[in-house]
Amino acid sequence: MPAYAPDPDTATATATAPTAPTAQAAADPLTRERSHLTASRAALRAMREDVEALDIRDVTANWVNAIVLQAQIDDRIKALADLAHTPLFFGRLNYLHAPGAELAEGAEGEQFYIGRRHVHDAGGDPMVIDWRAPVSQPFYRASKTDPQDIALRRRFGYTGGELTAYEDEHLSDPAEAAAVSKLLQQEIERPRVGPMRDIVATIQPEQDEIVRSGLSGSVCVQGGPGTGKTAVGLHRVAYLLYAHRDRLARTGTLVIGPNRSFLHYIEQVLPALGELEVKQATVDDLVARDGLEVRGTDPAATAVVKGDARMAEVLRRAVRSHVTAPTGPLMVVRGSRRWRVPAYELAEIVEELQNRDIRYGAARDALPQRIAHAVLVRMEQAGEAPDDRVQDAVARNAAVKAAVKAVWPLVEPAKLLLRLLSDPEFLALHAQGLLSDEEQRLLLWPKPFRSVKSAKWSAADLVLIDEAADLVERTHSLGHVVLDEAQDLSPMQYRAVGRRCTTGSATVLGDLAQGTTPWATRSWDEALTHLGKPEAVLEELTAGFRVPREVIAYASRLLPSISPGLAPVSSVRETPGSLTISPAPAADLGALTTAVIEACRASLTHEGSIGLIAADARIPELADALLAADLPYLSPGEETTAQARLTLVPASLAKGLEYDYVVLDEPAAIVAGEPDERTGLRRLYVCLTRAVSGLTALHAAPLPTALT
Repeated sequence: MPAYAPDPDTATATATAPTAPTAQAAADPLTRERSHLTASRAALRAMREDVEALDIRDVTANWVNAIVLQAQIDDRIKALADLAHTPLFFGRLNYLHAPGAELAEGAEGEQFYIGRRHVHDAGGDPMVIDWRAPVSQPFYRASKTDPQDIALRRRFGYTGGELTAYEDEHLSDPAEAAAVSKLLQQEIERPRVGPMRDIVATIQPEQDEIVRSGLSGSVCVQGGPGTGKTAVGLHRVAYLLYAHRDRLARTGTLVIGPNRSFLHYIEQVLPALGELEVKQATVDDLVARDGLEVRGTDPAATAVVKGDARMAEVLRRAVRSHVTAPTGPLMVVRGSRRWRVPAYELAEIVEELQNRDIRYGAARDALPQRIAHAVLVRMEQAGEAPDDRVQDAVARNAAVKAAVKAVWPLVEPAKLLLRLLSDPEFLALHAQGLLSDEEQRLLLWPKPFRSVKSAKWSAADLVLIDEAADLVERTHSLGHVVLDEAQDLSPMQYRAVGRRCTTGSATVLGDLAQGTTPWATRSWDEALTHLGKPEAVLEELTAGFRVPREVIAYASRLLPSISPGLAPVSSVRETPGSLTISPAPAADLGALTTAVIEACRASLTHEGSIGLIAADARIPELADALLAADLPYLSPGEETTAQARLTLVPASLAKGLEYDYVVLDEPAAIVAGEPDERTGLRRLYVCLTRAVSGLTALHAAPLPTALT
């Protein structure tokens, strides 16, 4: 596997490009590849200029069409941006035969450059092939044992956007032994500054299978720290948009993350791949309602009950309880005629709608038409010939409207929950046989609020209101939803997400060992049932690519305590010296804080991002100490730069984030900051596995027993 690079530490052989064109330069592969990169960038600029030059004045019928078309053009221009420090292509495939052609003797092969987006020249011939195209797939899956008709796979190395190295694998040559790619390893281990980046150059075969799985099926990915599950989910969205763009353009896609800091961290991945239209949200964003503000919090025990799937049936009963049997006949007056519908017939209509189990609002809308139909039957029996216009007029009759209002009144979801949480008798009636007396007591507000606006709603309350709203009117469904860090969702939150993809598919990402809520997911089968996707395929990623082997092995000591039976991650990266566990010079917090500050200084001598992770209660003291030590720091969600590389991270916000070097403050305090030991150890597991290159953990108190 020969490789060429200016830096001899990064390849087995080197070659420096000459400063002036010579016959030797023309024959130099590195120079030729640089020339292709230059030509490809020029072609991309030309593609962008062609779009910018479009004149739509004569092709739009009205100003609305003009606005829509101009927005599409603007998006296309953004998608064709040439990012200076992002390689336009990262690999090359030389096929033995033309893809799709018969594998005949002497058939001519083809060569393709694989990159983040498609680029073609003025004649329409491809210069770079999109990584999602079928012809690109062997770049990720071909091997010496399964070459997939590939003669040569070439990987490229870049420094600051400049092509500096390449590395070849002759997959169909039996004389060449399989070897580990140094360029691939360097790209995985490259120091990180700024938000999360794409992994199109380093997708592994098992990851690629998930990325390219079809739109019609849902997938659940169980993956430990550093296995790339978040990146897999985001790249699957990019692939689906490539393969099913028209369909998803109509139905929409959504990425759901655990918090705003996490979403900010991942928000540049899809735009870097040319995908600009994917929305991102938290579960709280999904269930937010105008006029309702989260101003309250629930004790853990109360939140567990509110998140329990049994609450869905409590709400369903409460909504349906508003329907009452008709108490008398209905008299409809039209002109000089009076038409009577007896109470028993009205009751039959109401019962039939209830038995259909359609949504409350849809049934209420259908009721006046059913009553009007009963009146029309009587008209026809009397010799009249009414049409649809007459039926619509009867449905709008004041007497019919009054009957509908009495029998099937409007239900406002927030008012319904207000009553459930305020009225013990109303709650007991609808929770009978579902919730115990103690669980009902936990749900009831100690002091009921007078109105929807004055109530101090909790985040769990808004999820319940969202459930009630869906019982009244159907929630809009998207084409595909990606749910990350799913292990922390309650059953009711899973239902809220599932409502957003009832007619679409989902990609569920998570790690059972990292569940840090009292209602954390116990099994993926149970979670997928609540999501409404019990048929989803469960995939497990066990190969770690980001977290050093020494660090993940240390953190995995916690697995028997936090998630028995779960397979530990097997890291492919062995990094001697990447783990340091140190007691403070003196067993007090002052000495610990001093040691933590010095550890931060030492970490900043390395290249890349630094994360100082601590129990939430320790954050104010550490913030003051950093400022006193003249060490500026960022908060989670703020973008790291070359000048500002240190982020102070509360343990509660560490999930999903990664840093090159992590300084971990007082593990015992992180455990103690949670409502129970198991949740605390899970939180600690998350914090221990945020490091990509090195972890330094400092403690004044004894370490948790599970680690020793």
